[in-house]
Amino acid sequence: MTKLEGTQKLMRIFIGENDKYEGKPLYKSLVELCREKGIAGATVIRGIYGYGASSVIHSSRTLALSNDLPLIVEVVDSEEKVNNILPEIDKMIGHGLITLEVAHVIKYE
Repeated sequence: MTKLEGTQKLMRIFIGENDKYEGKPLYKSLVELCREKGIAGATVIRGIYGYGASSVIHSSRTLALSNDLPLIVEVVDSEEKVNNILPEIDKMIGHGLITLEVAHVIKYE
């Protein structure tokens, strides 16, 4: 087994489960974009409770909003690759939040 360590860029994209891009779930479109652009990894995480700029609580226990839970799309790759896809992501997101941070990555192969 090989162990690789280094500094990478971590991008988190905070959106809602009902958000769409060209009629398709936004989270799927984002992951597909990352894959097409050769990004090292992208994962969608579903939140069970939270709120955003609207201050509306979204909860898996609230029947009315249970189909619009918070999602986080986490993307990890080099700073250059993440920066290169940001303009395309900007065009896809109607509302949401993106955070960028440096991450120490340990990869096992």
